[in-house]
Amino acid sequence: MLIRQPPAVPSSEITDESVYLQRRDFLRRAGLAGAGLALSPSLAAQLTALEGDTAPLEGVRPSPLSTTQPPNSWEDITTYNNFYEFGTGKGDPARNSGDFRPRPWTVQVSGECDKPGTYHLEDLLAPHALEERIYRLRCVEAWSMVVPWAGIPLGDMLKRFQPNSRAKFVRFKTVLRPEEMPGQRRSILPWPYVEGLTIAEAMHPLAIMAVGLYGRLLPNQNGAPMRLMVPWKYGFKNIKSVDSIEFVERQPISSWERAIPSEYGFYANVNPEVNHPRWSQATERPIGAGLFADRVPTRMFNGYADQVAHLYQGLDLRRNF
Repeated sequence: MLIRQPPAVPSSEITDESVYLQRRDFLRRAGLAGAGLALSPSLAAQLTALEGDTAPLEGVRPSPLSTTQPPNSWEDITTYNNFYEFGTGKGDPARNSGDFRPRPWTVQVSGECDKPGTYHLEDLLAPHALEERIYRLRCVEAWSMVVPWAGIPLGDMLKRFQPNSRAKFVRFKTVLRPEEMPGQRRSILPWPYVEGLTIAEAMHPLAIMAVGLYGRLLPNQNGAPMRLMVPWKYGFKNIKSVDSIEFVERQPISSWERAIPSEYGFYANVNPEVNHPRWSQATERPIGAGLFADRVPTRMFNGYADQVAHLYQGLDLRRNF
C-alpha cells in the first residue's frame, strides 16, 4: 500500500536545541547528513565505550516519515514522562534512573522464528542505518509531545530472525532489575513489563526500535538502551528497555491489560471517539505549550490514519480498544 509521506524536515531547521544544531551542522559540512551510513562500527563503539545521555550519535539520516511539527525541548522530553519502573511521578524516571546500567545489553529472541538466540545489542543494530524519526507522542493520560527519535525500522530487525507462519504476534518484555529500577520493588504493575503487537503492526514502516533522542544516545529515563516507538498508539504501548522479543501464535496479554482490563486494551490505538473510563480522549494537552494554552483536538490514530487505518479494516475499534 502506498504510504503518504510528509516532506522531510531535519530537526536542525525546526528546533533551537543548541547541541543538536552543532551536530547537524557538522554532518552537513562533512557531507554525511542523509547518507544512510551503517551503524557499525561507530554506534557499536559508542554503546560499548560511552556513558551518559549526551553521547552524540553519528551517521543519522533524516526520514521522510517524520512530522513537520517542531519537537519539544530536550528538557520536556527527558523530565516529563512515564516509566513506572522508576516511579509513578512524571519526574521520577529522571530522578531515579541514575543507577540503571544499559550497557552491555543483550536481547533474548525466541518463539516462532528460525533464528532464535541471545543477541548483543551491537549485533542487532549493526546491519541497519540509523534514521531520525520525528514523531507525535500521545499519552493515554491525554497529554502529547513531539519527539525526535533515532532508531531503526522494527520490521527490518524482526525479519532477520525469520518469523514463521505461526508468528501472529510479537511479545516484548522490559528487563527485570529491581536493584536498579526502584519502581519494580513495588506492586504497581505485574513485573516485568510486557507489551505486544500484531505481526502486521510490528512490520509496518512507521514502527521503529529507538536507540537515540535528539541525536544522542537514549537516556535511561526514556528507555535506554532501546525502546519501541509505534506513533499511532498510546504511549504505554511503547515498551522501554527491551530485553526480550518473542514471536507467538496467540495474542499476548500486556501488563496494563492484565492489571486493569476494563481500562486498557491490547490495541491501544489513539482514538478520540473512545474515552478512557475516567476521562475524555477527544482533546489533549500539548506539553510545553504553556500553563494556560488551549487543549487541541485529538486526531484518529494520532494523525497517522492515512498510513495505518488499513491494518484495522473490519475490526470494531470500540470493542477492540
